[in-house]
Amino acid sequence: MSIICELQLNNQKEIFQFDKVAKQSNGSVLYKVGDAVLLASVVSEFDNPVSEDFTPLTIQYIEKTYAAGKIPGGYIKREGKPSDYETLTSRIIDRSLRPLFPEGYVYPTTITVMVLSVDRELDLQVLALNAASAALFVSDLPIEKSICGVRVGRVDNNIILNPTNSQMENSTLDLYLAGSASELLMIEMQALSDEEIIESSMETFVKKHNINDINENDLLEAIELAQRYLTTANKAYEQSFEIAKKDKVLVPLFEKTISDELLSYVRSNFRTETIEAISKLAKKERAIELKELAKSIATNEYCSTNEISQKDIYEAISIFKKELVREMILVNNKRADGRGLKEVRPISIETNILPSAHSSCLFTRGETQALVIGTLGNEKDAQMYELLGQKSAMNESFMVHYNFPGFSVGEAKPIFSVGRRELGHGNLAKRSLQSSIDNDFSDTVRLVSEILESNGSSSMATVCGGSLALKAAGVPIVSLIAGIAMGAVFGENKHAILTDIMGLEDHDGDVDFKVAGTSNGITALQMDIKLGGVSLEFLKEALEQAKEGRIHILNIMEKAADEIVTSEALPLIEQFKIDPSKIFSVIGKAGSVIREIIEKFQVSIDLDKETGNVKITGKEKQNIYDAGEYIKNISSNSKTFAKKEKINFDDLYKVDQIVKGKVLRITDFGAFIELEQGGEGLLHISKVAKERIEQISDVLSIDQDIEVKILKVSRDRIELSNPLI
Repeated sequence: MSIICELQLNNQKEIFQFDKVAKQSNGSVLYKVGDAVLLASVVSEFDNPVSEDFTPLTIQYIEKTYAAGKIPGGYIKREGKPSDYETLTSRIIDRSLRPLFPEGYVYPTTITVMVLSVDRELDLQVLALNAASAALFVSDLPIEKSICGVRVGRVDNNIILNPTNSQMENSTLDLYLAGSASELLMIEMQALSDEEIIESSMETFVKKHNINDINENDLLEAIELAQRYLTTANKAYEQSFEIAKKDKVLVPLFEKTISDELLSYVRSNFRTETIEAISKLAKKERAIELKELAKSIATNEYCSTNEISQKDIYEAISIFKKELVREMILVNNKRADGRGLKEVRPISIETNILPSAHSSCLFTRGETQALVIGTLGNEKDAQMYELLGQKSAMNESFMVHYNFPGFSVGEAKPIFSVGRRELGHGNLAKRSLQSSIDNDFSDTVRLVSEILESNGSSSMATVCGGSLALKAAGVPIVSLIAGIAMGAVFGENKHAILTDIMGLEDHDGDVDFKVAGTSNGITALQMDIKLGGVSLEFLKEALEQAKEGRIHILNIMEKAADEIVTSEALPLIEQFKIDPSKIFSVIGKAGSVIREIIEKFQVSIDLDKETGNVKITGKEKQNIYDAGEYIKNISSNSKTFAKKEKINFDDLYKVDQIVKGKVLRITDFGAFIELEQGGEGLLHISKVAKERIEQISDVLSIDQDIEVKILKVSRDRIELSNPLI
């Protein structure tokens, strides 16, 4: 018999139905909010534990197009590999739920979330986490906490919890948090850019691009508000779900095989050797120093006499290594590589080192190195994609592709297709950089980050190198963006925050978070908390220390930006906006003005009549610049459009009158004719000839002189036809 739990949270009705479907799983739920319906199931193999101290957790978030009343696009009408959105959502769920599993839980576990019906106004990533957590909480797995997600938006400077998708279109903040009633477990944040009209008249039309980087105090206020919601929601979930909880299965947890005696022996006799190994480990993510030390210890008399295996010795050294790393930090305020807690490793930057690339930046920080390459394209080069809640396909004109080959950490393995980690790191870098690009820039930009060496936060190296690659490609950015990886170690009644963590500290620390932004504020944040909840006081301290490190890196990046020499391969482009009402002044009568500009300056010009966007390309930089200034001068001084709006066509033309004109432009549905006495009229495709024609361009051409008959006249519209019809 199924159990139904109904809750009202944040003015939203939520219905959880347990034991109705997928009843052979360890736990399942059918979750309904609005028109959205999700199925989450949990399966764990208690009879098949793995042999290592690792929780083999797999998260699958799956969307099917039937949920939105669609059939898959493309040649194959069946869903294939997961989309980037599905993969990134799976990562969010994994990072949120994994801390709930007890240490030593080594049973293969799969959590599957399927979207069965979509509501275009609701946030599927929040719903997916809530469904997965509910199924896990009521299952027979040893999980005693409920967690949930909440998204925070900021519209007109007002904070909104779980905004609708329509509200998010106007938001300047995208903040996603996951946590329990008492602990904050995961944070993701992105600043969303917008435009502000700062001057508008018939003569001028000026917009300001806002990067909307958020300062640390404002971010903390939003986090505090979200945390209060998480506390309220999870308490309500746990109380409501109690009647649906299954009896928990008591499964044995992984136990370390080493004895206290062996661990004590290693601590007492090999402190110096372990510290020396740690200093070598600090230089690279993958190292063999501990294995070599274990091999050496295994040959001594004590280990030989007691028949202690090299595997147990290695495990003992690994435990002792972690203790020493944390002791250095908490007691001595020193790190494995000798740095202070706030010290950033040495940075070197080289730009445009690839002659045939549009732009490139080799960013090296310590033993982490990212080569970021920028490529410019037109609107046709944008990546098309579909989201389940969207009515039509969308275009992604800014792409960041992150690659992590095995050689970057000294591993002898081939390069396979992009994995979840690579997608996640590329997405973080994209979210960090996207708001810095001026909204007026309509071209497609692709950044590819090739990680050549890694020892701590190659994603933040990608952000730094990516920002300089954008600058080197001439992409209009409001500010450079720097990223830095932070960590923390907690001891009894004290903690230490680490700036620019390396791989060793990431592995043995308690908190890992990455912060990207300008000198004024944060553009993106990602935090994973391994030990449980952290306080807002800790977050404030950590973000302030991250800001110090970020500004240090930005100062180095600014110097590198001043030394950029433009790549010879970079297309010469000038792009800006004018008042859309002045576009016709730039075009001129029958295109006379724009033809004159093109011939005079030897350039190509693209105009967008709706947005007022002007794009100029050519071979000579000075000619492009001069053409741009010429157009700006015309648009700022012209009042043609204002005069045109005052023309009363009723006074100029009469029905059935035959007049002369010139073909101004051709569309699929007709041709616009510039009339000799002023104004322009539409010659519909059905009025061009007596017989049916497929394309107007088969009959008419631009600038062709023709005679037309006036069919209909109004104050602002003229309809025309062929006089012979």
